[in-house]
Amino acid sequence: MTNQPEPSQSNQALDSINSNTDLASTNGKSLAVVQENHQEQHLSILSQSQLASQGSPTQKAIANPSVIILSAIAILIVGLALDNFWIGVTGVIVTLLLSVVVLWSPVQRSLNEALSPQQQLQLVAICGVVVAVIALAFLTGFTKKFDSVGSLAEWIGALGQILIAILAVYIAWRQYIISKDLTIQQNIITQQQTIDAYFQGISDLALDDEGLLEDWPQERAFCEGRTAAILSSVDALGKAKVLRFLSQSRLLTPLKRDRHLGRPMLDGDGGYQEDRLYGVRVIELNVMLAGADLTGTDLRWTELSDANMVRANLSLCDLVGANLSRTILYEAILAGADMRGVRLFYGLVEIASPRSRIQPPNYQTGAYTGAVVEGVNFTAVKRLDDEQRKYCCYWCGEQSRKTIPGGCEGIENKLGR
Repeated sequence: MTNQPEPSQSNQALDSINSNTDLASTNGKSLAVVQENHQEQHLSILSQSQLASQGSPTQKAIANPSVIILSAIAILIVGLALDNFWIGVTGVIVTLLLSVVVLWSPVQRSLNEALSPQQQLQLVAICGVVVAVIALAFLTGFTKKFDSVGSLAEWIGALGQILIAILAVYIAWRQYIISKDLTIQQNIITQQQTIDAYFQGISDLALDDEGLLEDWPQERAFCEGRTAAILSSVDALGKAKVLRFLSQSRLLTPLKRDRHLGRPMLDGDGGYQEDRLYGVRVIELNVMLAGADLTGTDLRWTELSDANMVRANLSLCDLVGANLSRTILYEAILAGADMRGVRLFYGLVEIASPRSRIQPPNYQTGAYTGAVVEGVNFTAVKRLDDEQRKYCCYWCGEQSRKTIPGGCEGIENKLGR
């Protein structure tokens, strides 16, 4: 008797066939796509089965590696028991080759996952160096000297001690570098805290409760004393911060004063009036910056007029918009500094001249309003305009004229030396 399908199963099959038929009739394209997918799946299954039936060359060569390895080990043991060289060597070779073939793939996979190609190359290079050194020692006969000098273990021990000493020196050097970096960072933090305290102290001295400038003579003396102390105790970056603060606060600008009370006068636009000829500064820099090292600092728009900056190092400084009128720059270094918009004098360049100890400055014509630039090093200064170049050529002296970019050909040497 033949087995009849159950009614429920036959009904389900008929329903699925009818539904597929209806779907195919309503959409021919969908049926074609389904047929193509079935064909592709069928072909892929056939190809996989064919590949599985064929097998890899390694699997063909080694049908059951564990059995063959165990057999080779047995042959090796038999050769050792019989003291037969050829049987033992055969067992050794077969065992070694089969074990290497089995272990090579997982070892290679692990190396590829753990090490990058560059690290693998470095590992191989290290092994090559070690093998080459050992081979060189054997080829040159160096290993024969171990018998007369000492055992190989003693040499290895001495080499280990040397390596330990080198490692100790390296660790000590790294500790020194780290401690030095920490010390530098701590010094920077301490310096910034000192500068902040100075800013607060100057503000408390020069301002009243309403925030207006109230600087009596003794208060100005205290401000100058504090400024001189901090400028002598901070580095170049700290000096630049202090100068920028004082300039932007107009504490270095000559302010117009009430003749009776001595208080600064407002200009009606929310600031204080400037008086270059008779004004009084809250802080006079005087010789605080003489010989100062300000290399590579940011001094943009700073008020440095009338300051004594003899032999100061301003190389690579950003001096854009700075006021250097009547500043004593005798033998200063301005190499590589940015001179765009720097005021070296007032008035006309043909009339302007350096400051004088006797003659008062004339800010209308420019006489005696200029900076003292004798002996200044102008090598590779940036963005020096024509008027600045003429003034420097007039009054810098014969040696400094050779360092001015663009040269001073055809420009008179008014300094006379």
